[in-house]
Amino acid sequence: MVDGWQHRRHHDPDVCRRFTGVAQQGHIHRPGQGVPMTDAVVTAADVTHTFGSGPTAFTALRAIDLEIRKDEVLLLMGPSGSGKTTLLHILGCLLRPTAGVVTLQGEPTGSLNEDQLGALRLQHFGFVFQAYNLFPVLTATENVMVALDLMGVAGDAARDRARELLTLVGLANRLDAYPSELSSGQKQRVAIARALAGDPQILMADEPTAALDAENGLKAMELFRMLAHRQHRAVVIVTHDPRIVHLADRIVRIEDGRIAPESAAATVSPALAMGAAP
Repeated sequence: MVDGWQHRRHHDPDVCRRFTGVAQQGHIHRPGQGVPMTDAVVTAADVTHTFGSGPTAFTALRAIDLEIRKDEVLLLMGPSGSGKTTLLHILGCLLRPTAGVVTLQGEPTGSLNEDQLGALRLQHFGFVFQAYNLFPVLTATENVMVALDLMGVAGDAARDRARELLTLVGLANRLDAYPSELSSGQKQRVAIARALAGDPQILMADEPTAALDAENGLKAMELFRMLAHRQHRAVVIVTHDPRIVHLADRIVRIEDGRIAPESAAATVSPALAMGAAP
């Protein structure tokens, strides 16, 4: 099945972006190579985004200033239509802001062309989508191998790495299962394993617990906390889910395209976080 995937991705490059959030590249560039490491891995300065033009124009984000930090789980919360997902896409370099500056480890991204942005996403970001975006004809292992193939890792090396990542997310006993044979929580874990294929320093997740019951939603969040706190990644999650608030390190609320004033102090208290996974 992976051979069929390889044929398709060579003839349909857009399939790479739709299913993995990155474009096809020829090699893995490890996070941090040639770039100075700081706690703030991504910054948005005075970022505004407008969809459309003229009388039908809609401004989704207005003058956003925000830092994304390693070793931290950040929740972006707010009502539907507030601009959360638009902000996530801009922070993840999937969408260019209309105005303002986005930097990755101090380097502005605005002058990069689409190919350079695709390479940057592959090097530094992992994306977890609400709909999982798993290939139904591929096993869990093969779905993770798809992302590795995009990075130039194939054969036994890719299979071994995929199994290692699936074991990390608690799926050692489901390596050869197809998506139709997995629960919603297990599908989400496959998606997280795939997002980790390039060893990204930044994980971006859009409503990752929306389709999960309470138990599996908490398990997913505990996994995100482990990836942030033990593996020193930055994790940014768009969510409406009040069940996972106590597992965040910081909460930023978006209202009408702006960061709500109280978000400046929206760090989860030790009392709320007590008992959470490390």
